[in-house]
Amino acid sequence: MGTMQRTMTRRKKRKKRFDARFLDCFRHPLSPFGHLTFVRLTIALLGLAWISGAVLAPGAAGAQNSRASHAHDFVIFVTVLNDRGFALLGAQARVRRAEEKKFRWEAVSDHQGELAVRVPQNGEYEMTIEARGFNTQTRKIDPREDNRTDLTIRMESTTTPQTKPQTEPGTGGKS
Repeated sequence: MGTMQRTMTRRKKRKKRFDARFLDCFRHPLSPFGHLTFVRLTIALLGLAWISGAVLAPGAAGAQNSRASHAHDFVIFVTVLNDRGFALLGAQARVRRAEEKKFRWEAVSDHQGELAVRVPQNGEYEMTIEARGFNTQTRKIDPREDNRTDLTIRMESTTTPQTKPQTEPGTGGKS
């Protein structure tokens, strides 16, 4: 009988993976989940806790400072009407400081023709209101006297009203 020779084979080396054995102390021995599922669940829960903390933390800090941040603000309430006195939907109001060229605040009128803009109380402001089919109007606003102002603006149409040709009396409209 011949002798069997043993052949030497090399084992393939496995790549090292993340070892989360330290998380086993949190796992119950009778848990229905396997080790890998438990690791993934733990990572997902930690990520969810981190995201919710990041989202809720600025909101909580902002709630504490909300009273102080708007304490010295000036509110401009505007009602925009068309040339016949009806509410004008979609009129755009832009506000800037009187000494600046760039507009810093904008608002658009709603279906009742109303809009509001909140600005700091220091300085003088210039408000421009534009709407399609109407002339642009500009108003100066001085917020130093009070903490709010109410404006009613009647826009003027860009087209001149068409006048019907006058007919002579007694002709019945025939020339």
